Amino acid sequence: SPAAENEADLPALPSESAQAMPDVPDSPQAEAVASKVHVKTDVMDLQIATQGGDIRELALLEYAVSSDQPDTPVQFLNDSAGQFFVTQSGLRGEGDAPTHYAEYRAEQTEYALQDGQDEIQVPLYWESENGLQVVKTYTFKRDSYLVDVDYQITNKSGERFSAYPYAQLNRNRGDDGSMFIYTYTGAVYSSEGNEYQKVDFDELDDAPYNRTVNDGWAAMIQHYFVAAIIPQQQQELGFYGKSINGTNYTAGVRMPVVSADSGEQTQADYQLYLGPKKHERLEKVAENLPLTVDYGMLTIISEPLFWVMEWLHKLTGNWGWSIILLTVLIKLAFFRLSAASYRSMAAMRKLTPKLSALKERYGDDKQKFNQAMMDLYRTEKINPLGGCLPILVQMPVFLAFYWVLVESIELRQADFMLWINDLTAMDPYFVLPVLFGLSMWFQQRLNPAPQDPAQAMMMKIFPLVFTVFFAFFPAGLVLYWLVNNILSIAQQWYITRKMGAL
Repeated sequence: SPAAENEADLPALPSESAQAMPDVPDSPQAEAVASKVHVKTDVMDLQIATQGGDIRELALLEYAVSSDQPDTPVQFLNDSAGQFFVTQSGLRGEGDAPTHYAEYRAEQTEYALQDGQDEIQVPLYWESENGLQVVKTYTFKRDSYLVDVDYQITNKSGERFSAYPYAQLNRNRGDDGSMFIYTYTGAVYSSEGNEYQKVDFDELDDAPYNRTVNDGWAAMIQHYFVAAIIPQQQQELGFYGKSINGTNYTAGVRMPVVSADSGEQTQADYQLYLGPKKHERLEKVAENLPLTVDYGMLTIISEPLFWVMEWLHKLTGNWGWSIILLTVLIKLAFFRLSAASYRSMAAMRKLTPKLSALKERYGDDKQKFNQAMMDLYRTEKINPLGGCLPILVQMPVFLAFYWVLVESIELRQADFMLWINDLTAMDPYFVLPVLFGLSMWFQQRLNPAPQDPAQAMMMKIFPLVFTVFFAFFPAGLVLYWLVNNILSIAQQWYITRKMGAL
């Protein structure tokens, strides 16, 4: 339709400059959708709109919204104004070609994967007044979140047809995270030489994103789930993204131009992955797609930790016990380093009476007190930083494990035991956070007390503050820190007692 040439969320024509995007103040979710084709597989329940022939709604049947609503699946794609997130695709040319605003015709309105059937094909038909025919076919397979999209173009127009296929994901910011745990929601691109690049919504507000690349994919990710466009490889691609009126955002791929003289046929195809960020599935789909399980800067440590935890899960059949066992293994790996730290703390604890005497002798003269304290450390051959450095060395591993627990969909709604029936939800009775706070308080009792009264008061408040803070954390994370604290207390208590500092 003529109006389609002016829509704000269409990619640029081949003749347009990369920055010269059309600009119309229409919001994409305000568009009326004429009708939808309902498709159901064993893992997906979706609606394809005849306008654009695009997936506008998608429920993931294997993933419940929450453990309290086991029969309500996650609505991953949605064309409602509140959580707008849809696929859009089409052919963009100088002449008449079906963009994602074109109206397709469907043969039937219901498709379902039957027992014994491995795949469903859903063809959609479009024809221009001058005789250009396009068949857009979706192929859905059993136990798969990978969707094949194929364009068959027959040119009976009497003139040469030329256009580029494009596919894009269009969404608003939504609300997928929690106030205490940040997870990235936004556009991601992967190409040769640039394996994983995030382009967040704020960046797209500042300026459109345009790159010419070799191979790769474009995606929109959120906590636990990813929608990715995977074009044919070994070809030059155009990646783009932009903000539409500050409310919606696109991430898309322009594929190489397809052409056909009158009387000829041509085709274009690509794939969509619309589902969970699960390693074993992503590895089979596209190179670097597993990076959407976003461990951040500590990926090089997080990935091996996840592999070990996955192996432990195969042994135990329970993700809670896998967390506990992996925490034990990490503690064993750093046993000697921790021991050095705790020996230093025990030595400092033995000095507490002498430090108290110095404090009384010098009163408020901080300069003389600090000088006498450093002389005492030298005499006793104690490094006051000896207790801190080993802990700092271990921090990257602990942070990497934190991201494993936050990002791994395998833990989502995973049952542990007793009242913990979802390791990614907060403890409903706050038992784990309270136990964590008590363990933190007990561990403090084993450490030397700070000489500064204000500092000592702050240390006393910390267990309470962290208990409140951890009350809103996922149970799996609190379980990890609780087990880590208990193991640290056992090791520190043994070393402190052995050195006679108790």
